Amino acid sequence: QVQLVESGGGLVQAGGSLRLSCTISGGAFRTLTAAWFRQAPGKDREFVAGKDGGAYRTRYADSVKGRFTISRDNARNTVYLQMESLKPEDTATYSCAASARGLIWSSMSQQAQYEYWGQGTQVTVSS
Repeated sequence: QVQLVESGGGLVQAGGSLRLSCTISGGAFRTLTAAWFRQAPGKDREFVAGKDGGAYRTRYADSVKGRFTISRDNARNTVYLQMESLKPEDTATYSCAASARGLIWSSMSQQAQYEYWGQGTQVTVSS
């Protein structure tokens, strides 16, 4: 059974940085598309960034382009989200998700395409 465990959340001032980690076990890591989603209080969960198993295709939400970077370490079965120039509006619970469906780029942002989810880690950005 595929399991995802996130870490790295916390409290940071606006303009600061954080790196989130998601370690995936129980599956063929290199075949999984991995993504980060976030949900702010009172709002729907939204796509942040995704990267396919071969690390050929990457997708970002417009709101984080140029500030966030998703990466994968196949040796550690871990997906990272490096977040720079954080803003108060980035405050949310960030969840890691994985899909074994071999997603194409246009499908990466669709929550329904992901079978596996982590519990989430809180990121709070103070102004």
